[in-house]
Amino acid sequence: MDAPNWPGSPAAVAFAERVAARLSPNQDPAPDTLPSPSDYDLNPEMATAAAPLRALTPAAVLIPVVARSELTVLLTERTRTLAKHAGQIAFPGGRIDPDDRDPEAAALREAHEEIGLEARFVTPLGRLATYRTGTGYAIVPVLALVSEGFALQLQPSEVADAFEVPLAFLMDAQNHSTETRLWNGAHRRFYVMPYENRYIWGATAGILRNMHERLFTP
Repeated sequence: MDAPNWPGSPAAVAFAERVAARLSPNQDPAPDTLPSPSDYDLNPEMATAAAPLRALTPAAVLIPVVARSELTVLLTERTRTLAKHAGQIAFPGGRIDPDDRDPEAAALREAHEEIGLEARFVTPLGRLATYRTGTGYAIVPVLALVSEGFALQLQPSEVADAFEVPLAFLMDAQNHSTETRLWNGAHRRFYVMPYENRYIWGATAGILRNMHERLFTP
């Protein structure tokens, strides 16, 4: 069998091969069972009130790894006028609609709607385990390589900015720390990964932490 024609640099090829060795291409490792990665991992006292995956709103996000000579991850900054998650750093993504064939289709649709990323530049590689959020979502993270040459067109009602962070920075555990914040009357711990003037935290940082553990931890 011929080797897959992965897009981009030698670094992108090596990354795709690592993902292929560690992830199933289109199957959630734990679609209906607990435990799964979540906002509760650092807050076990809150886990007893957590809903099971089947009771949460299905969603999908795209983790776009841009196939440059130095791999980067494309992230967005949410518009500050949004009712939920205003100003936060996020992956492109959202709810899985009834018309979406699968989480991959939902993630690609949302990425196109939010930032104008065309599917022809995107090669899905696999799924990380579904991530439960304290706000009621079960998020399927779809890991993908993005070929160079794309042009973005941001939807200003949802996205204020899009930017890239080196994958090596995000996958280095030395850049992962935790902070505590009062949330709904209780102190909640969460991962943070500050990069330059960007504050990556919450579910986005939690998913990146899970990606590190799944792909880069022996």
